[in-house]
Amino acid sequence: MKNKKVIVAGHICLDITPIFPEKAVGAAGGLLQPGKLIEMKNADVHTGGSVANTGLAMKILGADVSLKGKVGADEFGELIGNILEKYNARDGLIISGEDSTSYSVVLAIPGVDRIFLHHPGANHSFCADDIPVEELEAASLLHFGYPPLMRSMYENGGMELIHLLKKAKRAGCATSLDMAAVDPASEAGKVDWDLLLQKIIPDIDFFVPSVEELCFMLEPERFALWQTRADGRDITEIIDIDSDVKPLAKKCLDYGAKVLLIKCGAAGIYFCTAQSERLQGLADVLDLNLGDWSGKEGFESSYVPEKVLSGTGAGDTCIAAFLTAVLQGFALEDCMHLAAAEGASCVEAYDALSGLRSLDALRDKIARGWKKKC
Repeated sequence: MKNKKVIVAGHICLDITPIFPEKAVGAAGGLLQPGKLIEMKNADVHTGGSVANTGLAMKILGADVSLKGKVGADEFGELIGNILEKYNARDGLIISGEDSTSYSVVLAIPGVDRIFLHHPGANHSFCADDIPVEELEAASLLHFGYPPLMRSMYENGGMELIHLLKKAKRAGCATSLDMAAVDPASEAGKVDWDLLLQKIIPDIDFFVPSVEELCFMLEPERFALWQTRADGRDITEIIDIDSDVKPLAKKCLDYGAKVLLIKCGAAGIYFCTAQSERLQGLADVLDLNLGDWSGKEGFESSYVPEKVLSGTGAGDTCIAAFLTAVLQGFALEDCMHLAAAEGASCVEAYDALSGLRSLDALRDKIARGWKKKC
């Protein structure tokens, strides 16, 4: 068996989060009015995107990780490089002289779900050839994040994403794929995501989208109904696991999914796995106990955080804890506990990494009776 090295690739950006005062609570539309002056606190500036959030979190948690993200030869790109260098993780950064660096302005208004002002930048030109085959052959796992924010990954019917996943599988890598919210008015919003998922899911070992992302892609009509029912609230507050989430999971299993995690916001994570025959190849690559992993299904409720400052990166870090636990040989049940616990830890800070707890610290806190939301 290979050494359990990990490549975390895909979307990377600079996240700029202006910190609102605690008194600034209420609907975003009422707070952000033309001509209104809002006195803010300092801005939190850090790396964002799947490569930085999930990749650096896995590195902090002890995994042997190489990061593969593309930035421009500009000030924001240099700032991202300097941040990665602090974690000894700059080597895999790809510098493009033809693109600008991606950034997001994250509006985390107290009591309101986050609003993102996003520039994709160099992420749009990331391609399968940016990950050399010899690096894939030396790794046990490729985690790829946010193809809906990367034009090269969804244009032409998603051929580049299909190529990347097949390239990884041929190299003997297990694969993991995370998604991102799709702007319906963008080019990505016009993609037939249902058809693309039918093509790529058989080559994905761990599929880890959010429930909103998955519903938009598989059943846009159902997603529109959710939006109407939510009436401005977070969609995850109004959905039902049995009638809303499980039908999406069944469709993914029918498409060939192996291990499926559907992130359901503050409520928790729905998970299900295929039977042992479909999981055998994955078990061989990562040395998994099929008895612990095959034919499982359940809902992992979130743990109660000590405080809530921002949800930025919570989904990414919960997946980082999950994948790190997988690589360390934990059973599925323990991996799910650790994923939910890390997500709860993440929201205790404004950025994705400051709130992280080690897997040992999470296990200790859980063993001491960490309260769950339900």
